Amino acid sequence: MIPNDNVSKASAVKSSFGGKQARKRIWWAYLFILPQLIFFIVFTIYPIVMSYVYSVYEWTGLGPLEDFVGLENYTRIITDDMFWNSFKNTFIYMIGVTLLLMPGSLLLAIILNNVLKKSSVFYRTIYFLPVVTTTAIVGIVLRNVFGDAGFINEMFLEIGFLDEPFSWLGSPVPAMIVVILAGSWKFFGMMMVYWLAGLQTLPKDVVEAARIDGANSWNLLRYITIPILLPVGTVILLLCVTSSLHVFDMVMTLTNGGPYYSTDMVDLFIYRKAFSPDDGLPAMGYASAAGVVFGIATFAIVLVLGWIVRRAKQ
Repeated sequence: MIPNDNVSKASAVKSSFGGKQARKRIWWAYLFILPQLIFFIVFTIYPIVMSYVYSVYEWTGLGPLEDFVGLENYTRIITDDMFWNSFKNTFIYMIGVTLLLMPGSLLLAIILNNVLKKSSVFYRTIYFLPVVTTTAIVGIVLRNVFGDAGFINEMFLEIGFLDEPFSWLGSPVPAMIVVILAGSWKFFGMMMVYWLAGLQTLPKDVVEAARIDGANSWNLLRYITIPILLPVGTVILLLCVTSSLHVFDMVMTLTNGGPYYSTDMVDLFIYRKAFSPDDGLPAMGYASAAGVVFGIATFAIVLVLGWIVRRAKQ
């Protein structure tokens, strides 16, 4: 029988050795996340803090911060019709892109996963290409496609749907529809990949059991696929909303906010005020105030969306 003193000493040595190993692992973990933490502080936290600082000054972006105006920039922003027009357009764009992306990418993922299994890699690559293409290039290409002498007008004239070229980017409602289609097309492949990853986790025995019980494709989708994919769908929904709230280069190259500011987004509004003002010197402080207000609104939208998703799950 081993004496109690020896057992206690062995346990103490083992505990000390395990503690050192655990502390070593923790320090290695801190070392690995340190570069990411530094980038996050420098490129995320610092700009956010400085935006709040700039927003309380009347500052052109050059020279020291001297003209402190307090909340004056915020009072001007909340009464600026152009800001709220860009906010409304951004909200419409977010709704349109989300409504197209969520069911469309899910349907495509199901087709690739169940029908086109043998050539799914080829189609995944084709649909994922816009994701890795520069957004500005996508905007320039689509500007030519929907231009007066573009492919769309030529096709409709050829089949007799139009008698003369239609100005898709020169009319407010069609221009917004084109911007929504362009934004959806850009991220269609990424959302499809997320859905495909979720579809790979579907338990095959449950699907086979449902088929044996006589469930058709619609019943499988409604009662098995969608409920199991609900957590993945929640993440995709949040990604759709947050990514569509920030659209700049696509609109800049496709419509530049026109016609008549009908596709003007908040990001474009902030850019114009900060770097390319229509009426005088750059207003970096005013643009920063607009960014802060939009950031708070975005945070509120995400909170409300999270609350709705939790209630839906319950």
